[in-house]
Amino acid sequence: MAAEVVSGPVGSGVDVNPTGNPTQIAMAYLQDEKTDANVTNLNLGELDITTDEFILDEVDNHIQANLEDDLVKEALKTGVDLRQYSKQVETELQKIEQASIKDYIKESQNIALLHNQITACDSILERMEGMLSGFQSDLSSISSEIQTLQQQSVSMNVRLKNRQAVRCHLSQLVDELVVPGAMISTILDSPVTEQEFLEQLHELNSKINFAKELSFRETLACSDIQDIVDRLKVKAVTKIREFILQKIYSFRKPMTNYQIPQNTLLKYRFFYQFLLANERTVAKEIRDEYVDTMSKIYYSYFKSYSSRLLKVQYEEVADKDDLMGVEDTAKKGFFSKPSLKSRNTIFTLGQRGAILSPAELEGPILVPHTAQRGDSRYPYETLFRSQHYALLDNGCREFLFLSDFFMVIGNSALDLFNSIMGKTLSMFLKSMSTYVSDCYDSIAIFLCIHIILRFRAITAKRNIPALDKYWEAVLELLWPRFELILEMNIQSIRNTDPQKLGVLDTRPHYITRRYAEFSSAIVSINQTFPNERTNALLGQLQAEVENFVLKMAAEFPSRRDQLIFLINNYDMMLSVLMERAADDSKEVESFQQLLLARTQEFIEEILSPPFGGMIAFVKEAEALVEKGQLDRLKNEEGETNLVKLLAPPNLRPS
Repeated sequence: MAAEVVSGPVGSGVDVNPTGNPTQIAMAYLQDEKTDANVTNLNLGELDITTDEFILDEVDNHIQANLEDDLVKEALKTGVDLRQYSKQVETELQKIEQASIKDYIKESQNIALLHNQITACDSILERMEGMLSGFQSDLSSISSEIQTLQQQSVSMNVRLKNRQAVRCHLSQLVDELVVPGAMISTILDSPVTEQEFLEQLHELNSKINFAKELSFRETLACSDIQDIVDRLKVKAVTKIREFILQKIYSFRKPMTNYQIPQNTLLKYRFFYQFLLANERTVAKEIRDEYVDTMSKIYYSYFKSYSSRLLKVQYEEVADKDDLMGVEDTAKKGFFSKPSLKSRNTIFTLGQRGAILSPAELEGPILVPHTAQRGDSRYPYETLFRSQHYALLDNGCREFLFLSDFFMVIGNSALDLFNSIMGKTLSMFLKSMSTYVSDCYDSIAIFLCIHIILRFRAITAKRNIPALDKYWEAVLELLWPRFELILEMNIQSIRNTDPQKLGVLDTRPHYITRRYAEFSSAIVSINQTFPNERTNALLGQLQAEVENFVLKMAAEFPSRRDQLIFLINNYDMMLSVLMERAADDSKEVESFQQLLLARTQEFIEEILSPPFGGMIAFVKEAEALVEKGQLDRLKNEEGETNLVKLLAPPNLRPS
């Protein structure tokens, strides 16, 4: 390395070689310092105050400034000679200089070493500066590269997402287009009842729909699988058709419980859905075959069942002469139990009303051949209940099956149900119309009406509207007949001639007993589903019975017998109504008032011969007391005293 020039003390002008001898370097520094001191002393000692360039004011200021020095002030105070003091100071400065030179010589090696180290540090720092400059340049280039890489990363991420999306669609497309060998073998060889066949049929249906969608988009790839899919579809349709038709044909076997194959078909309801979506002609064929088969089955079953039920009905039924106003020729005691041959039984409810209880209403249906073997006989309403409960049970089950298997709702489901059950329902209505037109048992008709009302409520609760129109048709058939029979009974009582009814008797009349039994029966049945038309007809019947009782009472010659007859009949009718109907019915209230009035009149009639005058006077006195006319009673003191004795305490005059 070349020698560097290091400047010494100011004004020396000496060049020092740092690589030389340390003693020489120290002596050089000392020589420079001595030279500077001499120069300084020379300048101070040789001031030329006469020079033109010196300004007196400045000199004065300089002297004044020196006089302000602490040492100078101390010297002036002590009276020291300044020249002598200056020499002394110079001597001390030389001593100090000599000591300083020795210190420099002593530390010369360390100074040289420090100089070398500083020089080395400068070199290292220079190299580091170069390296840092290089790093800064590299960092700027790296920053630009990072930005480039970031842009490339974003671009690659977008391309990756696009490729993944395309891959997803392509993968799905390829999966849908591929027809696995397992599907082909299962559709061709496996029985339709196996679960694997059903699963592969779902997959085949998906591929058929996907192929249709691709064909609409004019995708060329779908042509590669179209032929295979069509062949598999034909094979699947053929096997499904054979299976379903076989199940439908099994319904036709005698003594077959068709509910079992129906439940089997429900397990494979997707078969019909597959046919409906892919082969509508086959689906229509199966549907028509099912409708034709079940229509015949239901018609045959219910026709046979209805005819066998009629064989266990009571042989003796009411006819047109069995009305309330018709003379009863049967010989029986007052407390005798009514028999089936007695005309009174058609007006008595008895145990017949139990058929409306939930236990019997929804109980098991009658088995005709079992009843025939046991010589059991039943009233018409029992047969009616059994027949229509069988219809309700089968109709509800059939409607649910049709809605589930054939996938129909609303009017479509109702139309399909009517195509199956329509013939059976028409047969029911026709046979019922024939029977009802010749029926005069009003209680049986009224019980049938309420059976239908309850069955209609059951189907409504089950949310099955299939039989709603049939229930309405039955009610439209039964209501007019019931009203007609009731009107015939009203007319028979109105036309009754008391003189043709035989010997007069004060005991309750059989016509009033018939009315009491009949009215209590209708009122008790009508409580659940009240009908205003029925209440109106019962009101008319009650009015005619009251008129009849008055006409019969008029046949007795004495008023006493008339009252006894009226009281006995009113009491009997009231007792029956209160026992078998509601205590707060209109009929009960009306007969209570009539009975009370006739009883009061009978009491007066009995007491009239011995106490007639007194009774008349008491009535007159009570009337005057109520009017506040007590002064009129004081005119006759004797009679007033009698009034005091007989009148109640609150009515006695003062």
